[in-house]
Amino acid sequence: MRRKCLSHYITTLKERRSFTLKPNLIAVFLAVALLCAPVLPGGPITHAGAAQPSMSAVDVLIDVGHGGIDGGTSYGDLLEKDINLAVGKKLYDRLRQTGLCIALNRTHDYAPSDDNDWLKSRSRHLRDLAQRKLLIDVLQPKLTVSLHTNWSKHKAARGPGFLYQSAMPSYIAAHLLANRLNGLYGTNTAPYVGKTFYLLKRTNSPTVIVEMGYISNGSDRNMLTSPEGQKQITEAIASAILDYLIVYDF
Repeated sequence: MRRKCLSHYITTLKERRSFTLKPNLIAVFLAVALLCAPVLPGGPITHAGAAQPSMSAVDVLIDVGHGGIDGGTSYGDLLEKDINLAVGKKLYDRLRQTGLCIALNRTHDYAPSDDNDWLKSRSRHLRDLAQRKLLIDVLQPKLTVSLHTNWSKHKAARGPGFLYQSAMPSYIAAHLLANRLNGLYGTNTAPYVGKTFYLLKRTNSPTVIVEMGYISNGSDRNMLTSPEGQKQITEAIASAILDYLIVYDF
């Protein structure tokens, strides 16, 4: 399998959008370049005149929801963005142990919109989503899993949630994730098509949004915040991702 190199990613970004490559994005690309050990037969792959690789070097992109000024949902002083990041980093480490090439869109508390100086929009939220989409489009992972935490005014609401694209790969991934996380929580939440969700509507590669539990529910909150609970959530998501990659046998 021919793999894309770092220079190809950066060249593609610059040609698709006119913007400054900022440190946070550079960190993502360096991590991909170093950890995925690109194979470059015949020398570096340049963008101009090069045949596009038929498969991406990135197996999974972990999209950590919210960050920076965007805390997401909350319960007291507990913020969704911090839960998402804690699980995202654990999931990154867990999947790397299997030898897969994994990309993580943020490793600390910042908003992807901070890197977006190319979309001329007043909406910080839109710039954030567009920046996440841009990374997905350039890396073209076999699967993107976007991690989030849910909230409800009804404290009894609990368990995971799953949104997928109107395409079979995303449908399969969402149901595999549902099988694993419902098993963990003892729930039977059914995945559904997220027709109005930006990342699901506008990305071509398989993408699933996972709500890992309700921050507003005491039992879920303990699962989401305790080291053991986060470990169990991580293992469930990782197992589902591995199931997906086996099913599609990329």
